[in-house]
Amino acid sequence: MQGLVDSFWRAAAYCLHPRVIALSLLPLAIGGVLVFGLMFFFWEGAIASVRATLESWRLIESLLQWLDTFGLQSFRSALAAIVVLAGVLPVVILLSLLLVALCMTPAIVQLVAQRRFPLLEKKRGGTLLQSVGASLGATLIALVLLLLSMPLWLIPPLVMVLPPLIWGWLAYRVFGFDVLAEHASADERRAILKEQRLPLLIIGVICGYLGAAPSLIWAFSAMAIVFAPFLVLVAIWLYTLVFAFSTAWFAHYALAALQARRAAEPVAESAVLIES
Repeated sequence: MQGLVDSFWRAAAYCLHPRVIALSLLPLAIGGVLVFGLMFFFWEGAIASVRATLESWRLIESLLQWLDTFGLQSFRSALAAIVVLAGVLPVVILLSLLLVALCMTPAIVQLVAQRRFPLLEKKRGGTLLQSVGASLGATLIALVLLLLSMPLWLIPPLVMVLPPLIWGWLAYRVFGFDVLAEHASADERRAILKEQRLPLLIIGVICGYLGAAPSLIWAFSAMAIVFAPFLVLVAIWLYTLVFAFSTAWFAHYALAALQARRAAEPVAESAVLIES
């Protein structure tokens, strides 16, 4: 537990580093161009299509007609926009996570290693291709789990539990691999991910809950829906900062575990020699 708390505060301090803040602008630029471009061209069409689909369902149409009697005709467009946003936000989160893993994680790990673990040997047990493959595979599994769990989100307690657990597992799989790829051998990486699975999952789940915070910007008012394409840019930057913090937290904890493991190896070898 002490290692988790220590690495947490170190990661928080690193997020204030000018280099980390500057690095966060690259995922923002890439993700912003992609998402804003798609929303600029398809936002109105998507809302119109979803609205037509909802109105074709008798139950939804009856509910909307009942709301019309109370002067809530604007809720038709708002409901369609909410549905579209519900589909866009998971994509934005996944895109932000992958961009941070590709664009920021190597630089943050290098910064942590240089400042805190300068003597830690690099055994390069993971390649960029392996990292991309692991990230895409874990992301695909997370998407499937999210889709399968959506009906359970209608149960109030579970909507506060299942998504952060899934995001936490995804962060554990993606960042757990990436932060050790440069310094640990393949055997060391597998051993640490197995031995430290619970603490790393705890880090991932906490970061999953932190990742839900940017979604609150949609809850302030109905005007948030009107300015949705612009607020998506804000959300991407906030998600980028959350995942950058997650990377730094994973890096501090995992590299400390790697250093402790290597420091304990000579002791273990000496004990074996004495026994023999």
